[in-house]
Parts: sequence; C-alpha cells; structure tokens
Amino acid sequence: MVDILQKICTFVNQPILLNQPLNVMKAFSERLKSARKMRGWSLQELADSVSMSITKQALHKYESGKMNPTGEVLIALSKALEVKPDYFLKEPVKLGPVEFRKRQKLSLKQEESIKEKVKDFLERYLEAEQLLNIKVKFTNPLKNISIAEVEDVEPAVLKLIKSWNLGYDPIPNVIEMLEDKGVRVIEIDAPEEFDGMSTYVGDIPVVVISKNYSIERKRFTALHELGHLVLSIEEGADKERICHAFAGAMLLPDDVLENHLGEKRNNIAIGELVSIKEEFGVSIQAIMMRAQLKGIIDKSKADRFWRSIASNKKEEGLGKFIGNEKSYRFEHLVFRLAAEEVVSLSKASNLAGMKLADFREKLEAAV
Repeated sequence: MVDILQKICTFVNQPILLNQPLNVMKAFSERLKSARKMRGWSLQELADSVSMSITKQALHKYESGKMNPTGEVLIALSKALEVKPDYFLKEPVKLGPVEFRKRQKLSLKQEESIKEKVKDFLERYLEAEQLLNIKVKFTNPLKNISIAEVEDVEPAVLKLIKSWNLGYDPIPNVIEMLEDKGVRVIEIDAPEEFDGMSTYVGDIPVVVISKNYSIERKRFTALHELGHLVLSIEEGADKERICHAFAGAMLLPDDVLENHLGEKRNNIAIGELVSIKEEFGVSIQAIMMRAQLKGIIDKSKADRFWRSIASNKKEEGLGKFIGNEKSYRFEHLVFRLAAEEVVSLSKASNLAGMKLADFREKLEAAV
C-alpha cells in the first residue's frame, strides 16, 4: 500500500491529508464504498464501468479491506467513479445522527447516494475552511428550552429572533443568514422525493436542501431543518409538525401575521396570500396553515382554499418571492484560496468540484 501512496503523491503532487493520521487500508475501503454509493451503483455496475477487468468479487474484497488494489487499479477506479485518486486516501467525514425527510418513493439507493454526496461536499467545504484557518462557532440560544408541543414553538422562535438580531422584517436570504450564524448549508441535485436533511459533524450543524426546490420551499425547508438542529423536542412529540410550525413562525412571526391578516377572518383572498408570499418568501399554503394554527381562520372556513389549491400544489402562477435564495459562502472560499495562491488552481477546482477550465473561467469572470 506504501507503493500506492507514493504513486498517488506523485500523480497529484500534493499532500494526501491535512495534519491527520491515516489508516490507509481502512480509508481506502471506506472511500471506495462511499464513492460507489455516491454514484448510486451496485458492485456489478461499478465492475461494468471500470476500463480494466475487475470482478464484482474483487471489488467486494477491496471494500471489505481483504485485498489491496494496485496503483493501476486505483487510478482506473478513480476514473470510473469520477473522483481524484487521492480521494480514496482521505479520512471520511463522520455524520452525527441524521434527520432525513423523504417521500416513500425515494429508494434506499437514492438515499445513500444523497448522504454520500453530502459527505463529499462537507469534506471539501471543511478542508477549504481549514486551509484558510477559518473557524465559525455555532451557538444555540434554544439548547435549554424543552419543546413538548406546537404551542411551545412561538416563544422559542421569538427568543431565537432576538438572540440572532433578526428583527421582524422579511429575511432576505435564509441560506445566507444561516451560514452567517455558523450553519453549513448544502444544496444538492436531488430527486423530487427528497425533502431535506440535517445533521452535525462534530459541533458543526449541517442543513441539506435540494437546489431544484422553488425559492419558497428552499426557505421553508432550510428553517424546518434548522428546527431539528436547535429545538430540544421531547420524546414522543410530533417532531415534523413542531419543525413545520417552527419554520412557519420564523418566516411569519405571530405579530407579523396578525398585522397582515388581522385577528379574525371569515375568508382570506388568494390575492392577500400572494402579496404576503412575495414579500416574506413563504408559500400561500404555509401562510394559510399558520392562519389556521393561530386561530385567525378556522378549518371549516379555510376548506374552500384547500379545495382550490389541491390541483396546484406547486402554486404555479401564484406569485414568487422577490428576493434571492442561494448559498455563496463555499464558492467565495475556493475563489479566495485560488486568488491568494494558498493552493494551486488545480487543487482549488478540485475542492470546488469543477473542471479546471470551468473553474478558471469562473474565477476570472468573478475577478
């Protein structure tokens, strides 16, 4: 295996790992399995995709740590899996307990692929921070507050808004706000059946959303996942309902909702809901659910709305948030690494997950 290390060091011309001990054998077997799952492949599908002859049985031995690959095999695997050869020799990121929200149609293979993509992105993200000696400490103002039911959510939200100095105006960019507070937000290309994910890596909170979401869904989902991270929800409580209420209250606190809709309504026009949606970046369905939850309108009187929206769950033609919702922090980090020549352009493009030519073009355009 030392021979493989020497070949890869020569091939990539850079250190294998930043200041960490490395169990080479274990790292390779774990990383091979991660790279395969990230592609959503079975052992046989990987064997069929490698340029040289490697059997499914041999791959199983590599993944179980029973056999070492030659340098030639390792490079062939890296090409098939579209990762750099040194990928196999890095210590993998260890996710803490994962809150994973999905619909029934999302397969186990797709779920595993999403988790491995998240781990891969986090490895690059955290390495970029380490290279720039950036440390962002996350503090949870709600850690000592116990949540047993939905009614406990609003006081917790008000405390968080005050602690984080958010105010009561619309949040311009939820993702940017979370990143400013120390939450790493990852947008991935995921199937429609994926709803969201949250976890910790050590003491670093992580929120995962799909880049394919509507802007309103991105905002709501990011805050729903934040709820899983910051709320101490009692055992047996309905976590999903509580985190839904948390997201809605973060986007539309009680006083803001009442100021726009009043204390009691017999009917709420679609036009009113669209106006609030465009200003606050929350779906009209979430607004109506908040109005029901707070007793502004009762369910029987809201039924007409729910019947009318049933055939247009995506709210097409019903307004759009006027703000932006995108993560820029990681991109800024890798551009800074390249601009300050902390690493080579090749290394920076590798961290960014981009081809060198594409990275250089984007870097020069940004400059």
